[in-house]
Amino acid sequence: MTARPSWAGRGIGDALSSIPMAWVLRAILGVGSAALLYLAWPVAAGALEAQKADTVMFELRTRQPLKLPAVQAALQALDRAVEADPVAGRRLRRAELLAGAALAANLPVSNEQRAAWLKKAESDLEFGLTNDPARGIAWAQLASVRQALYGTSAKVVAALLMSIETAPMLNTLWPPRLQLILDNWRFFTSEERERIVAHVAETWRLSTDRRWFADAIRTPIDELFLRHALGDDPNARDELEKLIMNAKKK
Repeated sequence: MTARPSWAGRGIGDALSSIPMAWVLRAILGVGSAALLYLAWPVAAGALEAQKADTVMFELRTRQPLKLPAVQAALQALDRAVEADPVAGRRLRRAELLAGAALAANLPVSNEQRAAWLKKAESDLEFGLTNDPARGIAWAQLASVRQALYGTSAKVVAALLMSIETAPMLNTLWPPRLQLILDNWRFFTSEERERIVAHVAETWRLSTDRRWFADAIRTPIDELFLRHALGDDPNARDELEKLIMNAKKK
């Protein structure tokens, strides 16, 4: 009669008393490894597909001319990546390319195709930001997409404010932000306007190259806003005046 091992458990463990513990552990580890592989495969498959869009994403981010066949192939790869692993990051990545392609004037596509890309980008951004809201760049992209689709509106302002709240000091975002602020100024509440003026003044103070402030001005009202935001600082007013004069000479 086989002696009962000292490590045998009680209750259901009694049924395992004749199985070597090493075999039990290997079996459990085998099941765990299979489960991990099953769970990790969509992530790995999604990553492999997403990598196929890297070249086009680099061209988009470095403002190189996009080629339609490459864009279409990259979007197909990102569609497969999202299908395999539909997490926030995958959809935000696809939204970036969709919006960039839709707004790329050199691509030979119809306005209907551009609108379809923008609507899909909006859906991806809204999903992604619901699940991962601390993304200042993505909020700014959503504001731009909404303005491209529907024009200036309170919905643009809502996304723009979230971009500023989640990434207030990201300097590279401020040129497009300022343009959106000026375009949508009438949709801000009084309280929101005070916050925006404070942010713009702080951004001016921290900027080393302020030419983009003047570049954003397209109407006399835009200029008045900037002068108001800079307050009573005579040095700031003088510098802005010089920047505006230089911008007009271009």
